[in-house]
Amino acid sequence: MIRKNQEFLTQMYALTDFAFIQFSFLLVWWIRFRSGWIPFSRPLPVETYAMWSFIYGGIAVLAGMMIALYSPKRKKRFADEFIKIIQVHCISIFVLLSLMFFVKEVNISRSYLALYMVTLVMFILVYRYILKSSLKYFRQKGYNRQFVLIVGAGSLGKRFFQNLKQYPELGYEVIGFLDDYQKWDVQEKLRYKPILGTVDDLPKVLEKELIDEVVLALPLDAHYKYAKIIALCEKAGVRTLIIPDFFDYLPARPYFDNFAGMPTINVRDIPLDMAANRLFKRLFDIAFSLFAIILTSPLLLLIWIGVKITSPGPAIFKQERVGLNRRTFMMYKFRSMKVMSPGTVDTGWTTENDPRRTRFGSFLRKTSLDELPQFFNVLSGDMSVVGPRPERPYFVEQFREEIPKYMVKHHVRPGITGYAQSNGLRGDTSIEERVNHDIFYIENWSLLFDIKIIFKTIRNGFVNKNAY
Repeated sequence: MIRKNQEFLTQMYALTDFAFIQFSFLLVWWIRFRSGWIPFSRPLPVETYAMWSFIYGGIAVLAGMMIALYSPKRKKRFADEFIKIIQVHCISIFVLLSLMFFVKEVNISRSYLALYMVTLVMFILVYRYILKSSLKYFRQKGYNRQFVLIVGAGSLGKRFFQNLKQYPELGYEVIGFLDDYQKWDVQEKLRYKPILGTVDDLPKVLEKELIDEVVLALPLDAHYKYAKIIALCEKAGVRTLIIPDFFDYLPARPYFDNFAGMPTINVRDIPLDMAANRLFKRLFDIAFSLFAIILTSPLLLLIWIGVKITSPGPAIFKQERVGLNRRTFMMYKFRSMKVMSPGTVDTGWTTENDPRRTRFGSFLRKTSLDELPQFFNVLSGDMSVVGPRPERPYFVEQFREEIPKYMVKHHVRPGITGYAQSNGLRGDTSIEERVNHDIFYIENWSLLFDIKIIFKTIRNGFVNKNAY
């Protein structure tokens, strides 16, 4: 069976990155100066460009090591790797330009540098994605396994075992449990791996079995045993992971901080709390919304005319919604219902065969075309392209008392579409399921995740059978 040699793989990742950087240099040099596709004046000698490409490769590999780009990736998402690759090459090009300025190398083609950067980042992203997908495939087939021992056969240990079985692509295999009190009954023997002994048998098991990682899944009243267990694992050269008995209260990706010299766990870590992430998301929202508005402008005009012709009243309907940090804003939609009488307060859900709807409005709601004006909400900063769907204040007050963690969704800007909606949770569907999807999105946000949700929304279509 293939055994993972992390040091070897780390070196291979670094060498492959360096090789792709040099391959990009050769390809872009040919495109820019030899293909004839792009006009140019007499370039510097190829040796000059090659020298700076080698320097850039060294800078990029060094930067990658500094921000842990070459750390073990078995448990990590590709989205995390994507962000680190972008960070590495942003840092590296800045260092390269600084060096070129310092030595007064001003004759390098700027168009060459731009094409070079785009090409090499694209190549590295593609090859790493293919490599990660290939490794997942082989691990799922039983190759490149790592072996895990679970200390604690109670509810926590059993839950971890069941969860791990749902991710065969990670390539982990549980060899058994250790527990002082638990004994399997007949059904549990068939469902779980065997209990190999008590916690005191750990040294013998580590010596006898081939184990890569020990997972501590003990209850709170057994935490005093941790120091001894960790010391034994480190003596045997085995990594140790701890699943806290209070993990249900923690986010999907806990963030550790230091407060008054003590390590602390942030119960609600939100990637969009970081200024850089907020900036990237906002720039993406503005660019995407402008593109969407320009692309759909003829359709927007036709719908506006259609609403005006089929029903008296304004074409645009404005409704108060609760957004970022519980602040209210006016959300825009194409009007799909008859104009309400002055003084009427709308606190009801739209139902099937609702008499308030217009015929054209029913079509708009079914196809989600009534949502198109919300791209103007995105431009104004009240909404995002992707995020939890906003709700009316009346229902927010109701749901905050009935649904645990409902208000967490207001830590980010609401969206036109969201993770819940892209998974079919639209219209008359479970509010609890939607909130769970929203919290997962908030805790696992990345720009790549946003793009994935947008493509999934487009692929699934805009027709909503639950929209009334």
